[in-house]
Amino acid sequence: AGPRPVPAELTDGNNEHLKREHSLMKPYQGAGSAAMPLWDFQDSTIVTSQYVRLTPDERSRRGSIWNRVPCFLKDWELHVHFKIHGAGKKNLHGDGLALWYTQERLTSGPVFGSKDNFHGLAIFLDTYPNDEATERVFPYISAMVNNGSLTYDHSKDGRWTELAGCSADLRNQNHDTFLAVRYSRGRLTVMTDVEDKNEWKNCIDIAGVQLPTGYFFGASAGTGDLSDNHDIISMKLFQLMVEHPVEDESVDWTKIEPSVSLLKSPKDNVDDPTGNFRSGPLTGWKVFLLLLCALLGIIVCAVVGAVVFQKRQERNKRFY
Repeated sequence: AGPRPVPAELTDGNNEHLKREHSLMKPYQGAGSAAMPLWDFQDSTIVTSQYVRLTPDERSRRGSIWNRVPCFLKDWELHVHFKIHGAGKKNLHGDGLALWYTQERLTSGPVFGSKDNFHGLAIFLDTYPNDEATERVFPYISAMVNNGSLTYDHSKDGRWTELAGCSADLRNQNHDTFLAVRYSRGRLTVMTDVEDKNEWKNCIDIAGVQLPTGYFFGASAGTGDLSDNHDIISMKLFQLMVEHPVEDESVDWTKIEPSVSLLKSPKDNVDDPTGNFRSGPLTGWKVFLLLLCALLGIIVCAVVGAVVFQKRQERNKRFY
């Protein structure tokens, strides 16, 4: 049948803007050993000639692979060719895979094999619903930006810290599965190609995202009581040729704190099969507006009541 064509590039310059120092591709240098010049791996991770297996289909495993070179690009796009597969049937597999652009690297932890309270960006490919009350369809892809102060809540599948997300049927597929993460001029975009259509499908699109330069790219995975093989076939990073305002030249991009300017807090996010925000718990300003409306309603009712009472009094006097 021949090799399947790679998905259409989102980048402006295609391979001429490929940054090899941040890319992981076959044949992996130093395959099968710990001597990969540009990448480090740990825990259960093994490197073969065909894939990097972060975890085998076994319980209680963690694994990760991290780029050794910090990325100083302000605008970039990451294409990941991955495969999540295993013997487990529906809802009997887990836990998932994560892609990282963070200050910390090569630190094992509970969040899909890597550390919690990280600094930077995480894209989670979560394959198991820990929250039994969830309405979401799994596998589920979500994004999280953290300045080190937020904790990922596994019991709620990270819902309280999630920026946006979407469902994607990406497990146990007989064809190649891809994910693209683009960051440019404060806009984060995540797209998938998991349906064997050789085209990208929108998943996440968020403006107002601030990420510093000098962080590291990585991938990790974890299993618990349930398991899967989590494989990375390639990670390709492309530089985006984007013009920035003149004032950006005076900014020290390495000192920026990871943050997101949202119209509403991620804590307002509740279960939604589409992955979009809906009305959630009442925040302070919502309570204030409700109280203000209630007060105005009381005043209006009081004025109307006073006018009606006065009219009745005048009418009653006419009968005496």
